Amino acid sequence: MGSTSLLVIHDDDLGMAYADHPTDRRRHQLAVALARSAGILDAPGVEVIGAPGPMDDEQLGTMFAPAFVRAMRTYSRTPQLAASPEARQWGLTGDIHPYPLMHHDSARTAQVAWDAGRAVAEGRALRAISPAGGAHHGLANKAGGFGLYNDTAVAIHALRACGVARVAYVDLDTHHGDGTQGMFWNDPQVLTVSVHESGKFLFPGTGFAFEVGGPDAIGSAINVAMPPDSGDDAYRRVMAEVVLPAVRTFRPDAIVTQNGVDHHHADPLSHLLTTMPLYPELWRQLRELADDCCEGRWVALAGGGYDPCNAPPRAWAMLMAEMAGAPLPAAMPDDWLATATAAGCDAPASAWLQDDPPATDPERDARVAREVGEAISTTLLASPLLRG
Repeated sequence: MGSTSLLVIHDDDLGMAYADHPTDRRRHQLAVALARSAGILDAPGVEVIGAPGPMDDEQLGTMFAPAFVRAMRTYSRTPQLAASPEARQWGLTGDIHPYPLMHHDSARTAQVAWDAGRAVAEGRALRAISPAGGAHHGLANKAGGFGLYNDTAVAIHALRACGVARVAYVDLDTHHGDGTQGMFWNDPQVLTVSVHESGKFLFPGTGFAFEVGGPDAIGSAINVAMPPDSGDDAYRRVMAEVVLPAVRTFRPDAIVTQNGVDHHHADPLSHLLTTMPLYPELWRQLRELADDCCEGRWVALAGGGYDPCNAPPRAWAMLMAEMAGAPLPAAMPDDWLATATAAGCDAPASAWLQDDPPATDPERDARVAREVGEAISTTLLASPLLRG
């Protein structure tokens, strides 16, 4: 193992640049700026490199259907064509706003994920993170959600291609990781575990406990469909009763995580109620899980989080700190507060865990506790891995 404990691959111009869209690049820009201002990126063993160019079509075609790649190039070259009915077969719905560099930007994020996975697989870094990554809805032949090429799947492919036999994927985004689950649906060497708001209430409408993997990989998919209003205690319980035992039982050689924080109570795209104090707990559990199961080998991608000035920058900076084994300064750096203000954040948080949590509601909380217990029980009964 080399001396790099954490490899950060990042450029501020990474990510999709849709007009008038929730995928605001400030989410990851401010996270990396905060990690830099807080000294996390200067910690011993941390290496920060710029992002590469886009993945070429030949390599994309080893993971995604070549016809799909050609179609994405076509719709990027002539965005007006994406309004045609034919474009729907490739997943170009209203969630994706076509623009000329659409293919380039998504292929570039895919290359970052590949490089992160390869660095960990080859032992050049113990851990690696793509702060601008986390697309998880796309399939091998179809775009999904806000992304074209599923870069969480690319990270898994990179690990496998470089000799890692078994990979566990943990997805904490409020939206089900349907694309990544689908791409490895019948692969018994990849475990996908997704904790998300139930598809009864939220896009993409999937991720139920009965989704357990294909005929050759029964038990390789695990889903916990959370009820609306689930908060910190619900996530703590699911981590303890489902996620951690499942991954430990699977015994992976590396883990890949999608660390979306769109379950934050102020996020505009979900109905969940987590708060800032939960996130360092989650990141610590994931780091300990990687240490216990696979000698620390861990590839992380950011994911959802659509209030760019609130949860994502602090949550993902704390994720980088956990991955680097670096302490957080007691106070938020003044220069970062100035950077966030200059980026259009009216009142950036002045403390790492500052939050204005939802009002207490005993009736709501009792309902959530009951429904979370039912969701966990359903998952445990459905999963051959967890049933033993």
